[in-house]
Amino acid sequence: MNVLRFLLRAVFVATWILLGLLSVTLILPVASLRIRSCMTKHWSRALMFLCGVGIRVRGEARRTGPVMWVANHVSWIDIFVLNAVRPTAFIAKSDIRRWPIIGWLVAGAGTVFIERGHRHAVRAVGHQMKARFGQGEVVGLFPEGTTSPGYGVASFHSSLFDAAIRAGVDIQPVALRFFHRGRRSDYVAFVGEQNLIQNLWYLLGTTGVVVEAVFLPEMLNSYCQEQGRARVAEQARTAIGEEVSGDGVGVGPHAGSDPSAFGHDVGVGPRTGSDPKT
Repeated sequence: MNVLRFLLRAVFVATWILLGLLSVTLILPVASLRIRSCMTKHWSRALMFLCGVGIRVRGEARRTGPVMWVANHVSWIDIFVLNAVRPTAFIAKSDIRRWPIIGWLVAGAGTVFIERGHRHAVRAVGHQMKARFGQGEVVGLFPEGTTSPGYGVASFHSSLFDAAIRAGVDIQPVALRFFHRGRRSDYVAFVGEQNLIQNLWYLLGTTGVVVEAVFLPEMLNSYCQEQGRARVAEQARTAIGEEVSGDGVGVGPHAGSDPSAFGHDVGVGPRTGSDPKT
């Protein structure tokens, strides 16, 4: 942990977020979908750069047309990592809207919030998802419903898979693998009793954080209709689980300084497990 590094990054990140909030308030509401998408992608890439997070992409991400991306969930930065690949409308639990700063940003970027425990919540979100698909957008879903250290995948909630299947769109699983200084790690995982400020303390004070987004083969809508939402959800969970539980070392110690290195494959080697927050 480097206090000076944390302070310098915190200033730059806070300034960038302030500019993002101004954009969300003044520009995005009146901008076209193309302009909003371009702004979201480049703003997210810059945010990850300022946070010291490198992004690596493996596989073929669906770049055009409607699709639902389903991914494992490790941290709040997952949203901005995927937005840096292609602007995405995420499904998120409603209490995230009340988070200071991050909640305001994701709300302004078009996040669809679901009121868990409400009888008609899934139906209401399904209608919003259908509208997004109708505009050719990506809808992002974290079906675990919570974050994890990133070495495994919990059971998937399958209810929102049905909205994509009914809308006639394909589903693409995405495995998010976190590295710290060249090795698989849960160093910046946003888990347990940790709050956002504590997580930022670890993230902004270190170097060598890389998130690898592995885009797995798409599950075509015709296939999903045959299998049904429960089987599709389980198959997606299994595919993602095989990627995130796979042992991996393949990102150099300074890779976190290069968030623009999209498309660079990362090698495979023995996993070291968790590392101390130093």
